[in-house]
Amino acid sequence: MFKAIFTNSFGILFSRILGLVRDLMTASFLGANIYTDIFFIAFKLPNLFRRIFAEGAFTQVFIPAFTRSRHKAVFSIHILLVFFLVIMLFTLMVNLFPYAASKAIAVGFDAQTISLAAPFVAINFFYLPLIFLVTFFSTFLQYKQHFATTAYATALLNISLIGALLLSEGMHESDVVYYLSYGVVVGGLLQLAVHVAAIYRLGLMPLFPGGIKYYRRKITTLTQESRRFKQQFFPAVWGDSTAQFSAFLDTWLASFLATGAISYLYYANRIFQLPLALFAIAASIALFPKVARHLKHHDEAKAMVFMRKAFWFLLFVLSFSTLGGYILSYEITWLLFERGAFHAEDTLNTTIVLQMYMIGLLPFGLSKLFALWLYAQQRQGEAAKIATYTLGSNIILSLALIAPLQAGGLALASSLSGFIGFVMTVRAFGSRRFFDIITTKYLIAYAFSMLLFILLLLVLKELLHGYL
Repeated sequence: MFKAIFTNSFGILFSRILGLVRDLMTASFLGANIYTDIFFIAFKLPNLFRRIFAEGAFTQVFIPAFTRSRHKAVFSIHILLVFFLVIMLFTLMVNLFPYAASKAIAVGFDAQTISLAAPFVAINFFYLPLIFLVTFFSTFLQYKQHFATTAYATALLNISLIGALLLSEGMHESDVVYYLSYGVVVGGLLQLAVHVAAIYRLGLMPLFPGGIKYYRRKITTLTQESRRFKQQFFPAVWGDSTAQFSAFLDTWLASFLATGAISYLYYANRIFQLPLALFAIAASIALFPKVARHLKHHDEAKAMVFMRKAFWFLLFVLSFSTLGGYILSYEITWLLFERGAFHAEDTLNTTIVLQMYMIGLLPFGLSKLFALWLYAQQRQGEAAKIATYTLGSNIILSLALIAPLQAGGLALASSLSGFIGFVMTVRAFGSRRFFDIITTKYLIAYAFSMLLFILLLLVLKELLHGYL
């Protein structure tokens, strides 16, 4: 289990390091102004779908359905055709009506800003069909217990964007955003290319011509399987994507705030997402096939062994990350971003948002783990209900906190709703199972290590204070 987790973690870490380099360069070149807001808005919706597809929902429904299917090749081609055609139609609609799409993403922007953003939204949206194909192929690699390609391929998007920034250095801000937008599409093409190569290398390529060959003959036998997949997929998307929808809601509401608010949320969320992806998402991707397999064979005891190990691993690393990110939030933001067009005031504003996001790291991360149990048991409807309550509480809290706390209030609302989602997920997982996991000798070690770590962080903060 841990080998797969660390494979994912190192791949994600490599990608996120490049992502931080990209963000450093973006902050230095563009700072936090209308053009950064426009690019982050343009990339927001396709990136939202990337996280939904690539970080859980599609894989968690497709792998069990693929495993149970009697005609795997035909089933795979059918799902590919249905989803890809719908996504391409959606992409073409956005490109035909980019102004309306931009207005839907950023209602608070004025007409002139929407007009500036529209062409960038259209370009960025071509990333969506590409990343769906990447996710589709990655499910077969996961089925074969091959995680490295998908984990490291995300770095190609960041490499492409870094190249776009280097090529556009010294140009007008609007030209930089054009280069970044085309860089997103190039990054998607590179990710697709390495996944196709991995599929070929693992001998999975004959699956697809075989599915096409027998598609007409066997498609009528897949009606029930296809219907069941679609019934499970949409609740799974809703249930597994609360954090992504919350971040999208933050951006949508931030468009009503002063210029730069969207950028502060973006930069802070990028730091927040690092430990979430590095540990919680990496663990959930590695753990899901094993838990699903044991529960399928009614071996709950073995599934619980994996859950227990993953819980304590995540509890420690996410708690360390939460404390470090909160206490050293100013120092982290200053070190990463304050240069070029990113000024001291931007650092202070981003710091506040980062602190509010870090409060929710632990509940969001642990919710990912316990939600696996629901998906492995094909209880997507329950997960969707939890997501609905969580998102509803986030909307109410965001509307209550945006006026007094501005962008920081939106981040805090997201974190507080994460606690609500965590409590509800644990109840669905089973309170008895949860207390069986936490009632061990590790609890005392956990409390002691957290106290010691807080003291070390306070000492480090005091030492750094003299240099900042």
